[in-house]
Amino acid sequence: MTTQPREDGPAPPRRVGPYTLLAKIGEGGMGVVHLARREESGARVALKVMRPHIVGDDEARQRLAREVSSLRRIRSRWVAEIVDADPWADVPYVATRYVPGLSLHDHVQQEGPITGADLTWFAGCLAEGLASVHAAGVLHRDVKPSNVLMEGRTPILIDFGLARVADDPRLTHTGWLLGTPGYLAPEILYGDDASAASDLHSWGASVAYAATGAAPFGRGPAMAIMDRVRRGEHDLTGLTGPLRDVVAATLDPEPARRPSLEQLLAWLRPQTTRPAPVPTPAVDPFDAPLALAAQAHDRPVYDDSPPPYDQEADQLTDRVTDRVTDREAAGTTLVLPAHPPATPPPAPTLVERPPRVLAPTPPSYGHTPGYPAYDPAYDPAPTPRTPLGERLRRLGLVAAGAVLTGAATAVAPWLTLVVVVVAVWLLRSGSLAASAVGARRQLRGRRWYDGPQLLVQAPWHLLQSIPGAAMLLTWAGGLGVAAALLCYAVAAALPVSLFVTGLVLALALWWGPGGSRLRGPLGRVVDPLSRQVGAWLLATAVVLALAVVAGAYVEARGTSWVPGGGQPLSGR
Repeated sequence: MTTQPREDGPAPPRRVGPYTLLAKIGEGGMGVVHLARREESGARVALKVMRPHIVGDDEARQRLAREVSSLRRIRSRWVAEIVDADPWADVPYVATRYVPGLSLHDHVQQEGPITGADLTWFAGCLAEGLASVHAAGVLHRDVKPSNVLMEGRTPILIDFGLARVADDPRLTHTGWLLGTPGYLAPEILYGDDASAASDLHSWGASVAYAATGAAPFGRGPAMAIMDRVRRGEHDLTGLTGPLRDVVAATLDPEPARRPSLEQLLAWLRPQTTRPAPVPTPAVDPFDAPLALAAQAHDRPVYDDSPPPYDQEADQLTDRVTDRVTDREAAGTTLVLPAHPPATPPPAPTLVERPPRVLAPTPPSYGHTPGYPAYDPAYDPAPTPRTPLGERLRRLGLVAAGAVLTGAATAVAPWLTLVVVVVAVWLLRSGSLAASAVGARRQLRGRRWYDGPQLLVQAPWHLLQSIPGAAMLLTWAGGLGVAAALLCYAVAAALPVSLFVTGLVLALALWWGPGGSRLRGPLGRVVDPLSRQVGAWLLATAVVLALAVVAGAYVEARGTSWVPGGGQPLSGR
């Protein structure tokens, strides 16, 4: 049971398996991709919900299960790894690491082509990601700008290898094209099987797009584009230097004349920073859990070594490894430019995640045993609860601030009220602005113009915060007036009544409706001070000392009604 579709139309379900769908972030021939949150842990993933014609029967689901079983071995900084999947769910899905950035296509459209050292870095990292996929005996099959996400200036490959799932004669016989014209290698357009050289052709086309902002084989009808691909008629205007020669070599229509991935990496690695490879565990931790799951469940389970598929994967790995030797024996070895581009400024060192050992999904997740289990690195434990002592210190500091507000109200009621209203308005607008920046960064990563953009949008956030501030102030003001009436009923002295009114007003603002927009900004001061006993004692003592000084002032000189003309309702 994985979905809860609505009954009034074909709208997508809000839940798929243990995930809540948050927003649609992409769509392709195989499925629709959503930003999703895991119910128990809150971890965010990119969840691909597979289309019915891709996994419409048990044979197709078994095919998806075998493919994902192989693909989950891929672990790379430059690849959005698979972290979860369930091919046998009511709505089959595959979950990968969520990359908060734009696709290469959208990045180039918004930011312009990638140039200089950034382009060399991009080309090298994209080749490294492709090498990680090939090292697992898998072909990507669909490298293109929309399948490359930009994490800052670093490319991350997505949708690796899953195109094989849809590579079914029942689909291709009907003329269903797997891939995007202009980024498919010519041999695939001729009907030949994909190979490592095919992925290199797609790599070259994607790098050309990144460098020029235009598809290397132009635009127009699909048949015209495919014809130019078959003849090798590409346009690399805007791409200069030795990298142009390398890209042109990978776009050769004859696979045997293209460089191998090993040659390409040997040329690019001196200009990029590459962490040491992650060693592959000798023992697959799924073997024992899957054996038990197979005995306990009737539904088919993963088999990490299905004979037909493993044999083909081994042959593919051999072809990738021996491609250089075969090409040299045929006398078609390509010589890459002898002098690479001038060494660019040092690129930031990327630190590879330590090898992770996957564990089977806990029964509480309700996930089907035998399928890719959750990855603890992407499914962290809930944040530990704040210690009781720290929470009490935080409460004490907030109470001291409320006491100071009450004392200030007793000293100068009108002036204090004006300061409180302005402070609430500014704090709420600042909180809204910070939330907007966080949402943008989650969608497309950090940008240099985040600061200027925040300043430009500041007037809008000031206007946007007015309704919420008015509601919160009305709520807190009403409670303050009620407190003043109670003090009047018991004939309390005027300074005491003003103190109680200000105290209640401050506490109501902190915990009232919409008060989270105040607690957030002020919490950046209160929370750090409450973690250390010494800092908390000093801060609390200072706040209470100010309140005592205000009380002494009232005792000596009385209440000031500046900027008003005198005490209200007193006739003076």
